[in-house]
Amino acid sequence: MEIAIHEIERQEKYKLLIGCIVPRPIAWVTSLGEGGIVNAAPFSYFNVASIEPMMVSVAVMRKPGSVPKDTARNIMQTGEFVVNMVDVHNVDAVNQTSADYPPEISEVEALGLEVAPSVLVKVPRLRASRIHFECKLHQIVELGSPTTSDLIIGEVVHVHVADELYHAGRIDAAAFAPVSRLAGHTYATLGEQFDRPRPIYEPPAK
Repeated sequence: MEIAIHEIERQEKYKLLIGCIVPRPIAWVTSLGEGGIVNAAPFSYFNVASIEPMMVSVAVMRKPGSVPKDTARNIMQTGEFVVNMVDVHNVDAVNQTSADYPPEISEVEALGLEVAPSVLVKVPRLRASRIHFECKLHQIVELGSPTTSDLIIGEVVHVHVADELYHAGRIDAAAFAPVSRLAGHTYATLGEQFDRPRPIYEPPAK
């Protein structure tokens, strides 16, 4: 199968990307809107961007007409957000926050989600998560012309990890039980794990 990108429509491109690039980790992002409204929304275009400084990236697609989503707009205005990690225990609540709530309605209040204060940012974190990344905005890269996506790069300034997930400087993946995004309405758990030690290059003998 050969696919010429210029010959397919947006929806076909979307299905191709989300079907091929799997599994995708999910950032359950909290941000603050006007009047202190706490917004919560999940995004699966999410990953590590840098180690030193410690940074993560979240791509937020715009609405029709190049209108920024609430999360992107809030982060543009306040320069802060929290990434609450998704696992088997909170995925149902995460899915509920994916509904298209109007800006003046807090998903957190509407769904009765409990929050906890952060340490270095004003944005609260969600108690339903057991790992939180407090982030300060580093940069927003506008993609497309007109803009169709806001690539948000945040510097992680503080991390919260539940005691039962952290052992000898490492996250216990089985205890964490993360959930990832596939295509359509489908999610996935961690599944089988296997190791492949990284090979060491040895130049050929002369």
